[in-house]
Amino acid sequence: MKTLSIDIETYSGVDLAKCGVYKYAESDDFEILLFGYAVDGGEVHVVDLANGEKIPDEIIDTLTNDSVVKWAYNANFERVCLSRFLSDAGVYLDPFHDRHPLSAECARYLNPESWRCSMVWSAYMGLPLSLEGSGAVLGLEKQKLTEGKELVKYFCKPCAPTKSNGGRTRNFPSDAPDKWDLFRQYNRRDVEVEMSIQRKLSKFPVPDEVWAQYRIDQEINDRGVAVDMELVRHAIAMDTRSRQELTAAMKELTNLENPNSVQQMKQWLSVNGLEAASLGKKEMAAMLKTAPKELQKVLMLRQQLAKSSVKKYQAMENAVCADGRARGMFQFYGANRTGRWAGRLVQLQNLPQNHLPDLSEARALVRSGNYDAVEMLYGDVPDTLSQLVRTAFIPKKDRKFIVSDFSAIEARVLAWLAGEKWRQDVFESGGDIYCASASQMFKVPVEKHGVNGHLRQKGKIAELALGYGGSVGALKAMGALEMGLAEEELQPLVTSWRNANQNIVRFWWQIDSAAMNAVRNRTADEVKGIKFAYQSGMLFITLPSGRRLAYVKPKIGVNQFGGDCITYEGVGGTKKWEQLDTYGPKLVENIVQAISRDILCYAMNTLRCSDIVMTVHDEIVIEADRDVSLKAVCEQMGRTPPWAEGLKLRADGYECEFYKKD
Repeated sequence: MKTLSIDIETYSGVDLAKCGVYKYAESDDFEILLFGYAVDGGEVHVVDLANGEKIPDEIIDTLTNDSVVKWAYNANFERVCLSRFLSDAGVYLDPFHDRHPLSAECARYLNPESWRCSMVWSAYMGLPLSLEGSGAVLGLEKQKLTEGKELVKYFCKPCAPTKSNGGRTRNFPSDAPDKWDLFRQYNRRDVEVEMSIQRKLSKFPVPDEVWAQYRIDQEINDRGVAVDMELVRHAIAMDTRSRQELTAAMKELTNLENPNSVQQMKQWLSVNGLEAASLGKKEMAAMLKTAPKELQKVLMLRQQLAKSSVKKYQAMENAVCADGRARGMFQFYGANRTGRWAGRLVQLQNLPQNHLPDLSEARALVRSGNYDAVEMLYGDVPDTLSQLVRTAFIPKKDRKFIVSDFSAIEARVLAWLAGEKWRQDVFESGGDIYCASASQMFKVPVEKHGVNGHLRQKGKIAELALGYGGSVGALKAMGALEMGLAEEELQPLVTSWRNANQNIVRFWWQIDSAAMNAVRNRTADEVKGIKFAYQSGMLFITLPSGRRLAYVKPKIGVNQFGGDCITYEGVGGTKKWEQLDTYGPKLVENIVQAISRDILCYAMNTLRCSDIVMTVHDEIVIEADRDVSLKAVCEQMGRTPPWAEGLKLRADGYECEFYKKD
């Protein structure tokens, strides 16, 4: 036996979407209902565990046998659930049975080394992340059964007790034999579809390096990170009280039945002489500057009520496992255009920043439940709770967090690829890229808090907005007008930045030309080590690391300005599979972000023996022994991969007793 393809159907009273698979599989009522499998791509067998059938011993043995590769779609689900199943069956996942790096510590999960995920393969090929979506795009002969959602809802989740169902809270196979037979077919079909996807993609294997990165990702998810539940519970209670008090104050000022209603609030503002097209963050901030004094109080209360980041405390409470650690918060290859991680459950990729100068003191007050002191000292309770969200993540006893991240990684990669030497010189000398950019743009020396220091802000906004072909609209979206720049300054700023970075601008259009050539002429092309090829209805871009980016069914189309562009199929802004278009600067953005991701993976592999608990954007968080050197971690993280010769990297970091933004 070389491979085992698996799909399972399970029951648990825990909400999978809210809590994640790790907590889901911990539930007292968790069980596996159906176990579908196929050996070496052969006939699919369905074991009806719910009706007393047993998984064959030889199949059980393969689950802890690393010489047999286990395949599943979203394999993390099968691996974690089967870990619980084996544990209940008395198969202990200790170092004698299983070589998971965490076995000696928590002996809880199957070693991910011999597991492969068809969903990762789909994502690597630019396909949808759902089994149904991948099957549809690939045009498989057998598709996932559409009745599946209703069957999963019926058998896999608790049901509401009613007279017609005899007051039961769960549906069993005997309650609907016909549905159960269809559910068995659904389980069988899922295994068939998964194997069909593998056969269809067999010409385009995922590189071993990516599977090695997947293993590291699974280890991070298995390890989890400790959550300060004392802080979390008091934060949730404080938020509840704060919302009640703010709502009462709003009702008193406005006489509205529901001051949280956008429609009612807009109408009230209109009656009081203030027209509001939107009640978004930016619009509220702008209105506050010009609103009459009597309306400012209402707008400020509305701002506080609109704070949604405190919901992350509830997400932590949902996700935390019995041992106080939250798991399953990272989706490998969640961004299938670049391969970057995506956040799940608590969504660590978009945590609010912290700016409180006395963060530890504020944290201690919330942790002790002292609402009155928080309100008296900080005024805005929702904002204070928001700034403390990060601090709910803590190292375990007698350890510390080491947080290390790359300095201006995308700007460094872009300068390296484009050969923009003056920028590379700035990075090599440890200079401030915002000052250097402003100096290059305006032809005068610029120093932070020094000579021409006021120009640094213009350099910064230009750097953040213009590197991937952005123009006036990008500057506005980045908040240029809110930062004090005048409308008439924006176009000259774009022109100045592009004049100062002519190699980058040239690189955009070299990439555009190479990609267009590959698609139009079904040929191969190359720009500065970036390779383009059209193959089997796909555009592949090979990065310096050897990893490939995939664009499905590329064609030459027409853009909104009437010019030629590349179109391809992918998941758009509406989260639906649709026709998208792209051009040079956008492709450069994908390439730069993908290379930055590969550099992060190289660093994670270098630091693999450390206990990595989180990866957020270009940052790694390690749960370290007290004597581990921050300097050594940053030095290792900042090493340039062998495939990126000449790229100047730097990693900075800090130590902390709870997670925060330094």
